Amino acid sequence: MSTTDDAEATRDPDERARERLIELAAEFYDQFAGGQIPEMTLPTRTKSNIEYDEESGVWVYGDRTSTRSANSVRGARKLLKAAYAIEFLARQLDQGRSSTLRELYYLSESWDAEDAHFNDQSESDKLIEDLEIVTGVTREDFHMRPEESGATLMGPLRLREQTRRGEREIHCQEDVGEGGYQIPNNPDTIEFLDHDVEFVLCVETGGMRDRLVENGFDEEHGTLVVHLKGQPARATRRITKRLHDELDLPVVVFTDGDPWSYRIFGSVAYGSIKSAHLSEYLATPEARFVGIQPSDIVEYELPTDPLSDSDVNALESELEDPRFQTDYWEEQIELQLDIGKKAEQQALASRGLDFVTEEYLPARLDEMGVS
Repeated sequence: MSTTDDAEATRDPDERARERLIELAAEFYDQFAGGQIPEMTLPTRTKSNIEYDEESGVWVYGDRTSTRSANSVRGARKLLKAAYAIEFLARQLDQGRSSTLRELYYLSESWDAEDAHFNDQSESDKLIEDLEIVTGVTREDFHMRPEESGATLMGPLRLREQTRRGEREIHCQEDVGEGGYQIPNNPDTIEFLDHDVEFVLCVETGGMRDRLVENGFDEEHGTLVVHLKGQPARATRRITKRLHDELDLPVVVFTDGDPWSYRIFGSVAYGSIKSAHLSEYLATPEARFVGIQPSDIVEYELPTDPLSDSDVNALESELEDPRFQTDYWEEQIELQLDIGKKAEQQALASRGLDFVTEEYLPARLDEMGVS
């Protein structure tokens, strides 16, 4: 890393975020001053411009770009909204405050230019993503938060976090209740201090997370249990990546046995189309799947539900998805289409409440070489 890169890495994140926002606003001003129509160039955000990068193993944007230009009324309104949002975010950083994505949508109602008001939250959310792309700064460093995600950690990890009353150290088993340690909006503010973790186990459902904790799986196997809470939030994916990259911990993902859960695994491992601009920041390509397999449904005669038409369509789509074009996934998906069934994690309870922690997970993890 060059001296310049070292200096950039150690800069205050708030200062860097504010500077990038001001630079973007200055570009608009310079375009005006130079007699040009203001514009902002972005990667084309369509599925056809998302590519699976074989080298990094994550989703990235392709080469196609689109331009937000003030040469039309529609384009001018978009840039006006961007300018107001930039001003708001820069002021928020100056004041050391934060806000939620939902609050930004409502805050626009107070802006003096009616054309700057957002029509709905999806519009303001997309604008924040646009600003992330063009500035190279994440929304977390803009001090923008989603609504509460509630995802948690439980396991033998000691960390240091920043609170309103200063720093505090927390052990994610000894210093927390049964609910675990709640992952903050910006996990980059956490410092990992010490651990006895053997591997990270990302769990889709709250019921299964509670079963693992109640059965002491985290203590017996040195497991850091990460509750994904369904489709994982960015903070959850970010801390999972940090745990892998910085502590060299294996990551396995334990989900239901259906196409939507396979996509949950895919978002942890390879990133999502929506956040392709942050794949290298959020995705953990080395993560492995330890969820309910169609072959488990057959082997253990698990209670099941029939595949719906949308399930079938999703599975067939996954057969064409580069993330799932491996011998393992093709075999499992084709088997699932053949048997026409899906199963939840909790279906393992049909063989006893301890089956998942005493037999199922130890056997699967042993096959993978994860202890």
